[in-house]
Amino acid sequence: MAFTPTPIPSRTQFVLDAIRHAILTGALRPSQALVETELAAQFGVSKTPVREALKTLAGTGLVTMSQYKGVAVRRVDADMAREVYDVRLLLEPEAVRRTVARKAPLAAAEEALDRADRAQDGAERALANREFHRALYLPCGNPLLTRMLDEVRDQAALVSAVAWAAQPSWEREAAEHRAVLRHALAGDADGAARALHDHIGSFIRRAFPEDAGRPSDKDSA
Repeated sequence: MAFTPTPIPSRTQFVLDAIRHAILTGALRPSQALVETELAAQFGVSKTPVREALKTLAGTGLVTMSQYKGVAVRRVDADMAREVYDVRLLLEPEAVRRTVARKAPLAAAEEALDRADRAQDGAERALANREFHRALYLPCGNPLLTRMLDEVRDQAALVSAVAWAAQPSWEREAAEHRAVLRHALAGDADGAARALHDHIGSFIRRAFPEDAGRPSDKDSA
């Protein structure tokens, strides 16, 4: 019998979505403390849905939980960014190569990029960009691979939010996204994978230039 995840109660989901959005848009800053009583009062709920939401966010890597320091938004540094983007470099281009090789529909990816172009603010643009990436790897045909990539989505978005706050680069990234999509729409699986690998690698080098000199077998991307 297939495993069916337990649905998240609506109040917990509401709090979870609100805190995630605040983190990914910069309203809650890295290392900022998250106090259950304050959040419960802010959202008009008891501490229970707040506690459950924070546990879920800890599981996705957006917050850290310490017995002595409590809960805080995860701090982003070059090491954390390198770990997250190493996973993406290893897995996401291959997933996209498989999606294109399978001739999977790409309408969702096209629509996400159109939404990103029409976005009125950074938060809306970031969400559309996330959906673009997921629309490309989701139809790869390997559910385990998609779940692994889903697990690092929030952490990758946190890295992007911090990097964009310091140095907006969305215009360059939009052009890189279009290049990936052109290869995909042309049925060029290897070209789409290479373009995506270059896109992911160039972002981390731009966002964290002090880390660019560290040895890595992926630095040639």
